Amino acid sequence: MEQFVIHVYGSHIYLFILVQFNIKMSRAQEPNRPFLPFGNPFKMMLPKGSYLSPKLIELLNSFEKTLAQRFRNLKPQSKEDILTLGWMKCAMESLSAIHTDIKELITGLELPVGDWDEKWVDVYLDNSVKLLDLCIAFSSEISRVNQGHLYLKCVVHHSECASSNKFVRACSSLDGWKQHISSKNPRMQSCFTILENLIATLDLPKIKNSSKGKVLMRAMYGVKVATVFVCKVFAAAFSGSAEKFLDLHVPETLLWAEAFNDLQAFVNGEIRSKYFSGKATVLKELEAVDASVKKLYPIVQEGGVDEEFKSSSLELGKSAEKLSEGLDSLAKEVDGFFQIVLTGRDALLCNLRVGTNVADKSQVEKKNVAVK
Repeated sequence: MEQFVIHVYGSHIYLFILVQFNIKMSRAQEPNRPFLPFGNPFKMMLPKGSYLSPKLIELLNSFEKTLAQRFRNLKPQSKEDILTLGWMKCAMESLSAIHTDIKELITGLELPVGDWDEKWVDVYLDNSVKLLDLCIAFSSEISRVNQGHLYLKCVVHHSECASSNKFVRACSSLDGWKQHISSKNPRMQSCFTILENLIATLDLPKIKNSSKGKVLMRAMYGVKVATVFVCKVFAAAFSGSAEKFLDLHVPETLLWAEAFNDLQAFVNGEIRSKYFSGKATVLKELEAVDASVKKLYPIVQEGGVDEEFKSSSLELGKSAEKLSEGLDSLAKEVDGFFQIVLTGRDALLCNLRVGTNVADKSQVEKKNVAVK
């Protein structure tokens, strides 16, 4: 039983430690310190007398090189590819893969299960709820936008009818779409606040003062940067706002720093450019639907030519279908990441129950109930 508990805890401990690291935002970077491929590159991270074995260096270097490659792969080929639903799907897939990479690193480190401080547990439970809330908000917005697809299908249907009032009905459906898509989702309005709170609680007591712990800490920092970056982009894309959309600054000594900075500058720059130009949305597929609606609306409003109505409706139907398919695909990836976070919570609570006596178990149960 003890071996089973250690295995389960080791698979999910990365989510627990995830909240322990600090991302410095909008702050002048310290003088660059070159990463040295020889000797001990963690002099500033490790206490005097600490020894980092070649195995630990190899494990961390492998993780950071993989992380750097994931950032490179995520950079779009052109600005036109930024913030398509397909790219956002890839971003969420990459984030899930990064969390899998850290699980493999933990396995390689062979970290034993220790007695975790109650404060750390409380912080993890609180911050994991924030991650779950973000996933719920994203899923809610995807569902909300997708619900508007019914209005667009009705427009296409009216264009194929022989009814004398089909223009009136089509105009009503377009009005319904415009009103629906312009409405605000309360869940999305809180996303930036959640992200700010998540970042604000990262400067916490560090893990045990060991070489393995320091290696894990450095790797977890990369996981956290990737997680916050992707969630911030999603929040900006879905909320219709670039409010407080600040860059994350990372130490240049990290093997993945250059790849991340390149990706961040490319994506964030385009997001800011779109919002500052007055665009209501940065999602490519939604922009395409909006353009088709604007083209069709004067036709149905004025009761135009049937052939023109059918042609424009067909164009709208294609863009609407592409939007709906992209949203469905993205929803599955967001749900997958939600399950990763939720599974991590369940694993931690399970191990806390196993590791406590009868008297303490009630406290663990109270924690579980409090965060549900």
